[in-house]
Amino acid sequence: MSSPQRPVASAAEFPPTLREVMLRGRWIGMLLLCLVVAGVFAWLGQWQLGRAIDTNPPAPGATEKVLPIDQVVKPGAYLDGPLVGQRAETSGSWVPGDFLVVSSRFNDGVEGYWVTGQLRIAGTAKPTSLAVAIGWAPDEKAAKAAVQRLEKTAEGSVLTVTGRLISDEGPVAPPQDQPARMDRMSPAALLGFWHDTAELDVYRPYLASGAPLGGLDTISSPAPEEHSSVNWLNIFYAVEWAIFAGFAFYLWYRLAKDAWEREVEEFEERNSAAD
Repeated sequence: MSSPQRPVASAAEFPPTLREVMLRGRWIGMLLLCLVVAGVFAWLGQWQLGRAIDTNPPAPGATEKVLPIDQVVKPGAYLDGPLVGQRAETSGSWVPGDFLVVSSRFNDGVEGYWVTGQLRIAGTAKPTSLAVAIGWAPDEKAAKAAVQRLEKTAEGSVLTVTGRLISDEGPVAPPQDQPARMDRMSPAALLGFWHDTAELDVYRPYLASGAPLGGLDTISSPAPEEHSSVNWLNIFYAVEWAIFAGFAFYLWYRLAKDAWEREVEEFEERNSAAD
């Protein structure tokens, strides 16, 4: 005589497993979406990492080699970061009437004034000018006296100027009682005071001259510090993108698990009510 068989429990008598919930169409679709999002984050991280390491950094002391200005930057173009402080030279003549004083200029910790000029570059097809910081004076009276001396020798003389190229500091509004006062070295601001600027090309950076004129002192302009070829900020961003990619998968897992836990709770509540 055969022994009686136990009744087989139906699937409805047991709650779904986490694996069964994750394999449902809805959650497979969510997983595919997370894969796309994680892929975008991974690509952004790789792009950020590629920018974190300079594979072709400037050679040590590269900024100390004097280059023709047109090999460093073009008129109207911004100065690339590695070229800030690059020594450069150019030839031209001063534009009379455009020697201007910029205040709040420090020379080795001492506050004073710069005398600046508009240098009209020689040999260009279109009129082109470069703002030049010519030299430093300890007070405004000495700066204005230097302007008068420079005006006397400016007309028609062509000279070669050598110095460091530095980015525009950006203009600021002058005090209301001193509309002509300038506290920033900004070619954009100087342009507003220059003469003969019709159809003029202008260099965005300025040149801090290494050979003062008009009885001025040399502007203190040391060589820029050499930077590491590794940009740690970009590496930090790359790590952040990797974390975001991992979080996309964690979010999918957490949502699927929450759905599974709700189904288990509902199953247990139904069984309790049936009992």
